Amino acid sequence: MRFEAKRAVITGGSRGIGRCIAQRLLREGARVHVFDRVAGEAPGAAFHTVDVDDPASVARAVASLDGEVDLLVNNAGITRDRTLMKMTDDEWHAVVDTNLGGAFYMLRAVAPLMAARGGGRVVNISSINALRGKFGQANYTAAKAGMIGLTKTAARELGRKGITVNAVAPGMVLTDMARSLPAEALERSRAETALGELATPEDVAAAVLFLLSDDAAAITGQVLQVDAGQYT
Repeated sequence: MRFEAKRAVITGGSRGIGRCIAQRLLREGARVHVFDRVAGEAPGAAFHTVDVDDPASVARAVASLDGEVDLLVNNAGITRDRTLMKMTDDEWHAVVDTNLGGAFYMLRAVAPLMAARGGGRVVNISSINALRGKFGQANYTAAKAGMIGLTKTAARELGRKGITVNAVAPGMVLTDMARSLPAEALERSRAETALGELATPEDVAAAVLFLLSDDAAAITGQVLQVDAGQYT
């Protein structure tokens, strides 16, 4: 029960990696609030309809928490894949505004609450593609790389307020969405790994919970890859 009585907010927490993180936190005693556009499976968590790319929507949802936030996981993200020469303005802005803008708006809204409570923990979900690039994902990789810069800056600005800010960078993760991909696509990703198998949502959740816990009290501004050695 590492997180007993802690109040956690997870964006994009109704499916995939976010849902797994929410369930793990609930099992360890946290009171979990899921911020998402579309309701999904988050048994035991409080669901809030939030567009993280809209600062007003974020501000309203955070205000409803009555100033109590101890843990924040910025997990919400979308993809609109296309090569950069064919990518539209809307495809660029949708991904950057959601993946990077959403993390910024959430941090800006939550950090004062954490500071007033004497500290907190933030984990941003980035990607190994932020570190290596990915064909057809100029918008996604740029946004996820921006999250790493945001992580490091926030860690410096908020550290004296007792707030740690770290990032987790997954590779291909065996979510339900990934399992629906063509077998050859999964095999290409699996062949990149050092371990011969892809990471699971549980693997990512375990890393996130470590960084949210008191065991990581002296860790901030770091990027932890959870990719089975896909990018080494």
